[in-house]
Amino acid sequence: MTNTENYFKVGTIVNTHGIRGEVKIMAITDFASDRFKKGAELQIDTNQGFVPVKVQASRMHKNMWLVLFEGVTNINEIEKYKTHDIYVYGEERAVLGDDEYYYDEIIGCRVVDLAGNAIGTISEIMETGANDVWIIQRDGKSDALIPMIDDVVKQVDVENKLVTIDALEGLID
Repeated sequence: MTNTENYFKVGTIVNTHGIRGEVKIMAITDFASDRFKKGAELQIDTNQGFVPVKVQASRMHKNMWLVLFEGVTNINEIEKYKTHDIYVYGEERAVLGDDEYYYDEIIGCRVVDLAGNAIGTISEIMETGANDVWIIQRDGKSDALIPMIDDVVKQVDVENKLVTIDALEGLID
């Protein structure tokens, strides 16, 4: 694995597609159409370090991105990267507006209620269409699902990896 400081994971190559060298990528970014557009520069994380690639073509297919990298002409050249993660260099990240966060800034945050009582840790983000839902792992309890809405999420401190929520009645029971 490579030192990933200043690199941010945007997806994982889950399989190949066809014999021309396309790969299926499970995206974990809100900016997938930008990340996988023609000409986009990405890095494949391998045991020998990052391998730079440039997107030649991409398209959506059954909730996955089908991507063809420049210089790849057949499945044999790309198959070795199945299950490997795809990164973008940090300077490539778009500046977000207020109350917008990158997944890696949120995943791993501790969650507390308004009184400061620990609830758990954000383990995953689910996109629902209307708003994201943060999945919170709790010790000895089932995961809690917290909608990313102003009524619930009161403060996000990415520097200290701390999220404060208003645990409305029935939300985490």
